[in-house]
Amino acid sequence: MSGGEVAGILVAVFWAILVSFLAVVLVRLAQTLRATTKLVADVTEQAVPLLADASATVRSAQTQLNRVDAIATDVQEVTSNASALSTTVASTFGGPLVKVAAFGYGVRRAMGRGKDAPATTEQPSRRTVIAGRTVPSARRRKRKG
Repeated sequence: MSGGEVAGILVAVFWAILVSFLAVVLVRLAQTLRATTKLVADVTEQAVPLLADASATVRSAQTQLNRVDAIATDVQEVTSNASALSTTVASTFGGPLVKVAAFGYGVRRAMGRGKDAPATTEQPSRRTVIAGRTVPSARRRKRKG
């Protein structure tokens, strides 16, 4: 065997090892692609019902929001009507009732004044609390000057 033949055998062995390595890589790649295809198919199979459920939920939420909007509009109308009614009642009965109450108070005061004694306009003395004790207002005036 000459040097050229040995070199040819080495190249042939190298190519055989390289082809074997590439074959193993291609087999592994094919297995990975099959597993990926199966995984994608399973995900698609499970995602479609989930998307359908989500779509139904969104439609239901939209229906509920429409109902809530209608209720809010009705409540706003009722509030407006109640406010108008309150204003009408206050303006219709408020003034005359205040006048009648004032008249009644004046009559009671006049009747009470005539019976016993003349009315006094003195106000009760004010007291101030200083350091836990009650001090009459006269002392406070003396301290101030």
